[in-house]
Amino acid sequence: MDLLSGLNDAQADAVQTTTGPLLILAGAGSGKTKTLTHRIAYLIAYDKIWPNEILAVTFTNKAAKEMRERLGHLLGENGASRNFMPWMGTFHGICVRLLRQDGHAIGIAPNYVIYDEDDRQGLIKQAMKQLGIVDKQIKPRAVSSAISNAKNEMLTPDDFAAGANYPFQKEVAKIYALYEKLRVTAGALDFDDLLLEAVRLFRDKPEIRKKWRAQFKHILIDEYQDTNAAQYSIVKSLVGESRNICVVGDDWQSIYSWRGADFTNILNFERDFPGTKIVKLEQNYRSTGAILEAANNVITKNVQRTDKKLWTAEPTGTPVQVHAVYDEAEEANIVASRIGLQTNMAARNYGDFAVLYRMNAQSYSLERAFLQQRIPYQIIGGVRFYDRKEIKDIIAYLRLLYQPNDRMSFSRIVNVPTRGIGATSLEKFLIWQANSGMDIVASLVNAEQTSTLTPRAKTAMAKLGDTLRSLQMQVLSDASPSDIIENLIQRTGYRDFILDGTPQAEEREANIGEMISGAKLFATLPDFLEEVALMSSADKGEDEQKVTLMTIHAAKGLEFPVVFMVGMEEGIFPMTRAAEAGPKELEEERRLCYVGMTRAREELHLSYAQSRLQFGQRNYNPASRFLSDMGHELVSVAPSFQRDDSYDEYSDIPNFDIGQSVRSAQFGVGEVIDIDGMAVTVRFVSGTTKKLNVEYARLEKL
Repeated sequence: MDLLSGLNDAQADAVQTTTGPLLILAGAGSGKTKTLTHRIAYLIAYDKIWPNEILAVTFTNKAAKEMRERLGHLLGENGASRNFMPWMGTFHGICVRLLRQDGHAIGIAPNYVIYDEDDRQGLIKQAMKQLGIVDKQIKPRAVSSAISNAKNEMLTPDDFAAGANYPFQKEVAKIYALYEKLRVTAGALDFDDLLLEAVRLFRDKPEIRKKWRAQFKHILIDEYQDTNAAQYSIVKSLVGESRNICVVGDDWQSIYSWRGADFTNILNFERDFPGTKIVKLEQNYRSTGAILEAANNVITKNVQRTDKKLWTAEPTGTPVQVHAVYDEAEEANIVASRIGLQTNMAARNYGDFAVLYRMNAQSYSLERAFLQQRIPYQIIGGVRFYDRKEIKDIIAYLRLLYQPNDRMSFSRIVNVPTRGIGATSLEKFLIWQANSGMDIVASLVNAEQTSTLTPRAKTAMAKLGDTLRSLQMQVLSDASPSDIIENLIQRTGYRDFILDGTPQAEEREANIGEMISGAKLFATLPDFLEEVALMSSADKGEDEQKVTLMTIHAAKGLEFPVVFMVGMEEGIFPMTRAAEAGPKELEEERRLCYVGMTRAREELHLSYAQSRLQFGQRNYNPASRFLSDMGHELVSVAPSFQRDDSYDEYSDIPNFDIGQSVRSAQFGVGEVIDIDGMAVTVRFVSGTTKKLNVEYARLEKL
């Protein structure tokens, strides 16, 4: 096979440059995987390099598998064989093999075990117990995150302790030191250790470093902009005198600083390896000219970046569509309606569409609209809104308040947040409760009556019972679902429980905030729980074509004919903390916007809302600065849905009469049959009757 066939001039240049340091700046959709694969094949076929003399590092195991299969096809080899390209894989996978072979030189037994995140948190709990650290504000998840960040920066426990200035940091320093001792005793490495110990191996054992330098005659690193400090050190250690290193990447697409990636590694490659040849892959094979030009206009506002200009031989195509909408509900309905229109006409399949958002919490309104319009969807890189742990926890509380004999819900929340109620105590309590004639909440309140529980367990049970009884009174008084939820997360300590200092804490809080916003659409708890049940039990079949919903981070490396980017507002995208933190953080948000835009092949739709419910509050944020960055001549402001001239559905003082015909975006057409202050009861043509809060239900008069 002609290994240069089908390559453009820049790609062919990169493939044939086989000596010395090479930096391939590969723009979005420019065929970098094809170039990298053909370059490895060229080394084997023409330069007669043995496959086991090539170290090829990919960002994911999936990427390694696909590249190995492509390479096998090019060379007529079995790409699925583990013996073919034995040193192709992720940094972690490569380090596992290196340490199995030579880790004994630094005291690591070949039979070491690898701890995952659950294992690490379990060991952290042991360390905290031994140290007598019982501060409820210090969560194992937060400690694990801090230790991981320290290891990514190659900080030892002593290094971390030396820089610990705040009480939390000082406590983590103590836990980190003991955690490391316990881990070593257990003969285990966590995922961060795989990199750190490889760094230590090459640093402390020059003879081993020399051996592997001789082994790897060529080193190729994909997604070099996403390497962290430890990975950078490993690369530097393995490059031999011939300096045959090729890195591929795009600093414009570096979006992982929050997990230790340092995009300056690719910016400084020429400094690290003088005499570097640079090849720019600037022809884009994915997007239309209009999409590409708008994305270029966004990214070129960044100051710290390499200089390149992507272009395409594709037609200009449809201008980027910008949708100005009233709120998040209309935004979701427009997305769903446009998808439905094209699929109903058989112009596209559901799998041709992707909806991208900055935070997982934004999927809530989209999921509702898709379910209402019967559009099949899948969540990638996350879970469906009502399947997320924090949401299921709150729903379990609500169900127990509504039905105090619900054992499944009680078992889920009895120790969430932690109350010191063990499995044995729970089992004894449930046996007693079953024979008491009381429901679960009443039994908790009267837990002192049982003789089978320890005094500590009785106290914990009774305290939980008092909290639930108070919340139950709120339910019985017909308080709104949103008020019940807000009171619940405060009274139970659940808000403090999720705000544990980890990077995921803000996402969990945003999910609960979105849940509160959604609950405002309902006047009663039973109506809200019915909605939840219908949404969470929706069809989850995997055989049909589906629209893809995901965060922009999860979309990296993917492409779709049509992409919707929602929530293009200041405070959401860019996020408030990034906009306020400084130029560095804002530039990463802009890179993330560029990544999202360049996922689109043929159509790109961007939407921003005049108002949006967040954390139960109606916010009015201006349109994202990224929209104006794109260039007015390249975008088209799409007309929104037409509304009545009266705008009654958005009036501050709802004005309905019994017998009034109305339309709900969620339930369809119906008739008002009762009015009670801000709540109206509507009988819909579908046969269902709903009591709705008109301030949030946005009923349209007919």
